Amino acid sequence: MDLRQLEIIRAIAEAGSFTGAGERLHVSQSAISRQILLLEEELNEAVFLRVGRRIRITPAGEALLQLSHRVFQDLKDTVALIGDSRQALRGPVRLVGGMTVSLYVFPALLREFQRVHPQSEIKIWAGATDRCIAAIRAGTADCGLLTLPIESPDMVTVPAMEEELLLVTSPTHPLARKRRIVADDLRGQHFVLFESGSNTRRALDEFFVREKIEPRIVMETENVEIIKALVRTNVGITIVSFQAVAREFAGRQLFCARIAGQNLVRRTGWVYAKANRVPRAVQEVLAAFERIKPRLKVGPSGNRPKRGATVPPVPAGPVAAPAAEE
Repeated sequence: MDLRQLEIIRAIAEAGSFTGAGERLHVSQSAISRQILLLEEELNEAVFLRVGRRIRITPAGEALLQLSHRVFQDLKDTVALIGDSRQALRGPVRLVGGMTVSLYVFPALLREFQRVHPQSEIKIWAGATDRCIAAIRAGTADCGLLTLPIESPDMVTVPAMEEELLLVTSPTHPLARKRRIVADDLRGQHFVLFESGSNTRRALDEFFVREKIEPRIVMETENVEIIKALVRTNVGITIVSFQAVAREFAGRQLFCARIAGQNLVRRTGWVYAKANRVPRAVQEVLAAFERIKPRLKVGPSGNRPKRGATVPPVPAGPVAAPAAEE
């Protein structure tokens, strides 16, 4: 059996006759018949049944037809991949993500991506997770960096990073004077939080339920900059990823603390549509992310505490977090 015979089987199935297959492949009907006869002799099994002027594919022929589809699709994908690797990446690359990654991850990612692919054009759209997934599914976005988990069987998810979720207050808030903050300290506090429905908010809601805390929510928004502005003016406190407040933490504009005994993290991952092969644009985005990942500020000390560790508050200032208590 060879590729030519598989090509002939596919042509016969599509044309509905040996003559039609010959016309498609620019060979005689007798040449088509000869190749099928040789194949049937090799397999000792009929591939097509001749019923008058009509033909009918047999189970053996159907199995070979499916093999033909797979083989030629693999060939097509391989040739495209080789061609992609030899050409400069051009045209638009469309990324989606939440507000936090759009503000604090995408700028560094885009600089690195355009350093390697200067002829590319990057487009970013920030929005809620469900709208980002819809854009990827519709083909208007290539991939997204989203908070996990993503429960969509038609999507591929690649875990990217874990970020600490820290309690954040203004430097003048009473909690900023405490050496150790526990969950009970949050009772009765006013909170400014991400909107309900986001994966980050779900993680916080689970924490509140687990600790039997009924937060007094004074505002919800998907815009982390609005959250920080309200926290700075003592409208409320919040719990957000460290990346979102790293600059204000270093400049002593905000106080950050880990909540003792808690393991609050936000897991993010790359999401793209499931297909026979990963588009080169997506591959290059993920490769660029891996190069910048060590520079991202996922926690005050560069690493989150080990699971179950009790960690004292992070002082409001540009210093590393203290080591975990024994």
